Amino acid sequence: MRSTINQCEQWLCEQVRSAGAKGIVLGLSGGIDSSVLAALGREALGHDGVLGVIMPCRSISEDEQDARLLAESLDVKFERVDLSGVFDALCAGVGGSLDSLTRSNIKARLRMVTLYAFAQSRGLLVCGTSNRSEYETGYFTKYGDSGVDLMPLAGFLKREIRAMARELNVPERIITKAPSAGLYEGQTDEGDMGFTYDVLDEYLATGKIDDPKAKERIDVMRRRSEHKRKPIPIFKI
Repeated sequence: MRSTINQCEQWLCEQVRSAGAKGIVLGLSGGIDSSVLAALGREALGHDGVLGVIMPCRSISEDEQDARLLAESLDVKFERVDLSGVFDALCAGVGGSLDSLTRSNIKARLRMVTLYAFAQSRGLLVCGTSNRSEYETGYFTKYGDSGVDLMPLAGFLKREIRAMARELNVPERIITKAPSAGLYEGQTDEGDMGFTYDVLDEYLATGKIDDPKAKERIDVMRRRSEHKRKPIPIFKI
């Protein structure tokens, strides 16, 4: 695993160098994916080459506590921008009754805008935190958490992210917490998806799965989210 981590860090350095950037900026959510990415960036680019941004948006307070724990334990620079007021104003401006998914996607897109404000003003590249398990099933927001310059973790399954986290000394509390987008109290990724990451990872890695209902659901998610992974269609004369 250390060899793979070293290769990823070297790739990250090359991407920053080729873009003429000063470093990377990422959202610190308090989850394992953003924690691993922050740790990779800290090792690869040093203290001044990584900026984490904590962006509460009607969020769970424990997530911000975990994000601060990560930043302090690994000596990662961070800023905090509370998006709750902007979120409320936008929802009110749109009007009508917005369903929970629409509201969740608004949060992700506000965070994308915030990260690019930091990136442009400080000469940084925006790094996404999606792993392969999320990317292949479309468990991300188009032009939200996928609106980035780089996706260093999109080739790693969730189980590989956990192994990287331990190698990179991510706090155990973050490694063992249930993966969640923090949308509401008690919300979890696996609850939303209807299957566990272990089942998903095994299917993506080997094509093997024992639960036919889980297989059908994963296949449907991959098919329906294909548009998220493709370039924007352009009509050509």
